[in-house]
Amino acid sequence: MIKNLIISFLIILFVVFCFISFVEIADAAQLTNPLGKVTPQVLIGKVINAILGMVGSIALLMFVYGGFLWLTAGGNPEQIKKGKDVLVWASIGLVVIFTSYALVHFIIKALGV
Repeated sequence: MIKNLIISFLIILFVVFCFISFVEIADAAQLTNPLGKVTPQVLIGKVINAILGMVGSIALLMFVYGGFLWLTAGGNPEQIKKGKDVLVWASIGLVVIFTSYALVHFIIKALGV
């Protein structure tokens, strides 16, 4: 009973302090746009580039996974085939990623953004 009361009191105290801090921060500072004066086209281009960068990282992980499968196959033909397939599809995916990046970059530069 006392333990629950103490935990409840601490949670209420935490919420009150967070609210007070939020109010003080909102009153004390003017919030500025962290993106600056960015047009929607530039913002969309940055988002697409960020997504393509993350997808490239996933492709790298797939290369590591495929290599690991092939390396640990131990002569098992099914496991070797699975590792090779992962490497082939990761390579195809990487080509698609590079092509899409080049296309997006070309379109963004052609629009003058």
